Amino acid sequence: MSFSQDAWARNAAVYEAIRTMPFNAELAAGTLDRARFTQYIVQDAHYLVAFGRALALAAAKAPTPDGIVHFARAAEVAIVVERSLHGGFFRDYGIDAEAFAATPVSPGAHHYVSYLLATAHAEPFEVVLAALLPCFWIYAEVGRDIHGRAAVGNPYQAWIDTYAGEEFHDAVRAVIAAADAAAEGASTGLVARMHEAFATAARLEWMFWDSAYRLERWPV
Repeated sequence: MSFSQDAWARNAAVYEAIRTMPFNAELAAGTLDRARFTQYIVQDAHYLVAFGRALALAAAKAPTPDGIVHFARAAEVAIVVERSLHGGFFRDYGIDAEAFAATPVSPGAHHYVSYLLATAHAEPFEVVLAALLPCFWIYAEVGRDIHGRAAVGNPYQAWIDTYAGEEFHDAVRAVIAAADAAAEGASTGLVARMHEAFATAARLEWMFWDSAYRLERWPV
């Protein structure tokens, strides 16, 4: 069994919890409250900046020239391409640059980005890659699942189409392959650390969506 197959099997319950959580159920139905989706896209825009930095650090740690190029390009996509999707929603929802900058990163999002950046700085390439993989993979699977059950005329169809699209899934398959290749030459102890990183990031994916649904704010 490859690392990715094993990691997905170990965290299948987490994925199912994400797939069926209220945020995604209501997103699929097209009934998700506008305030909750707004909270999500603002926090996701904050998150993508940190995610791009983590990808850039993965590129710096990659052991091959192809790996450097791959993750450097992925960092560019995270910041340029995906933020263009958010930009469209920002325009539709009347969120300008000042409003975005004035909105603090929520506790759930802050936890996630802090974990990714700490891992990207402190851990070896293999563990960094395992920590980054759930964001790619879980989004792809959730996007495809929601696409299959989305209501006609869904107001969030642009988001659904992005993550259900074949271009995004091609990128996900490339990261899965890179993680499997990294795990093949890793020691048993290092693979265990990869699994720990994957599991932590998968749980933080759930927390990110849940925090948006709860319109989470700092309590003090």
